[in-house]
Amino acid sequence: MTEPALLNDRYQLLESLGTGGMAQIYRARDLMLERFVAVKLLRPDYSSDLEFQVRFRQEAKAAANLSHPNIVTVHDFGFDQGQLFIVMEHVPGTNLKIMVENLGKFSPDDALPLIIQACAGLGYAHRAGLVHCDVKPHNILVTPDHRVKVTDFGIARAIAGINPDEQNDVVWGSPLYISPEQAAGQAPSPASDVYSLGIVMYEVLTGRPPFVAKTPETLARLHRDMAPQPPSMLNPEIAPELEQIIMKVLAKEPAARYRTADQLGRVLMTFGQSKTGPISVSKPAPAPSPNAVTTMVKPFDPQPAYAYPEPEPAPQVAEPAEEIDWLAVLLGLLALAAVGGLVPLWIAIYFRWTNALP
Repeated sequence: MTEPALLNDRYQLLESLGTGGMAQIYRARDLMLERFVAVKLLRPDYSSDLEFQVRFRQEAKAAANLSHPNIVTVHDFGFDQGQLFIVMEHVPGTNLKIMVENLGKFSPDDALPLIIQACAGLGYAHRAGLVHCDVKPHNILVTPDHRVKVTDFGIARAIAGINPDEQNDVVWGSPLYISPEQAAGQAPSPASDVYSLGIVMYEVLTGRPPFVAKTPETLARLHRDMAPQPPSMLNPEIAPELEQIIMKVLAKEPAARYRTADQLGRVLMTFGQSKTGPISVSKPAPAPSPNAVTTMVKPFDPQPAYAYPEPEPAPQVAEPAEEIDWLAVLLGLLALAAVGGLVPLWIAIYFRWTNALP
């Protein structure tokens, strides 16, 4: 099927940016607002499924409500010429998968700022009640100035709409990065995203994912049952404290992990600060040449591009000046006067009584 050159008489498709399992991604031009955007055009077999159309619209609306510097913004979605599409901000740069393929394993100083930013974006979605369900390095974009943008919330679902006991015949997520509970067909949770991000962190730091197999079924079994090789055996730069964090993130039971990406991000920031001082994720730098992917990696900088906010101190309320209770003073004086006025009477009674004695 020939792809349309213009969608909804507004989005002009310019060039292909890549192909995924369920969509083709294009760089496009929004003719109305005169800006470049990214358009995800879903495969015709998905677009022709009425049930999928309803689910896609619901998920696109949920994604469009997310507004965060570390999440790719969804501008629009629709249906035209027999195909569903979703319009997102165009993010220059590359993704973590390509960076690992080009550079190999990262040092912790290079990797942690990127993972912390991904935690910030995912944590925001978790607070909004959404689970990504398909966290992988392909969906973590890195701009030339080292900003991270998490993309492809197209299969995210509202947590409130998920029955915790729900069992799915279709396994969500990519087999290399899927959580054990998703591999077992259970409903995903924020802890599922944390596990998948842990797999990404493992791959970025070691150059390869912890589990590799020829079939999705074997991968699912490994995620459910097999303990990963300690990452420090593949990258000696990984400190024992960082390795402990990674192994906790990759726990088989969701309750044994960090519950949300926010929690993981705070732990990684604390670890980084203990090693290098205040953590930064990026600082504006010259844009790399198209073939120079290596210029996109850098160590911690002194000023953070994003940091989790510290709790605000309790407001200091000035103590009011103590006021004099004049009513109480007046009543006290009256009581004193009354008692003082009775003294002569008691003296007179005393002398009269004593003089009357024989």
